[in-house]
Amino acid sequence: MEQTKKPFILGLGGTTSPISSTEMALAISLQAAEAAGAETELFGSDRLMALPHYRSDPAGINQTGKDLVELVRRADGILISSPGYHGTVSGLVKNAIDYIEETSTDDRTYLDGLPIGLIVTAHGWQAVGSTLAALRSIVHSLRGWPTPLGVGINASGGMFSQGICTDEGVNEQLKMVAEQVMLRAEAR
Repeated sequence: MEQTKKPFILGLGGTTSPISSTEMALAISLQAAEAAGAETELFGSDRLMALPHYRSDPAGINQTGKDLVELVRRADGILISSPGYHGTVSGLVKNAIDYIEETSTDDRTYLDGLPIGLIVTAHGWQAVGSTLAALRSIVHSLRGWPTPLGVGINASGGMFSQGICTDEGVNEQLKMVAEQVMLRAEAR
């Protein structure tokens, strides 16, 4: 029997806290991708905080930045999760996305043709829509394919705790966005 390669799905996002609703939502979605047959890796809070501002170091990119760029190059699909800060993507997540510029001269430029699932959490609905729209615009600019479903979560009710989401509707959406990334990743 022929062995097929598992698609590699990168989870990119979070906040400064590994127990944030943003990172927990991303982890739940990555678990759904794994259940659908993917190999996954979470690039979350600890590594996001270890990234210097993109292109700020004259000596070059640090090892964490190099690791991120290699993960992006390897990815068959990506799940990006950002909190909605003041109506848009957090600086921490945007800085990580800026590292994708390092792929500008690759055979696969930026995110060209990759399925990208988007997740936004905020404490209230106002920032959810504008942050999701900003992420879609960024992904389009990087030649990626945002999935039809983007997950917007009003996390003000405390639905995330210890890696679990108590809202079944949100859990279904997190699973669905992962499945949509997997559909396109497997077709590559």
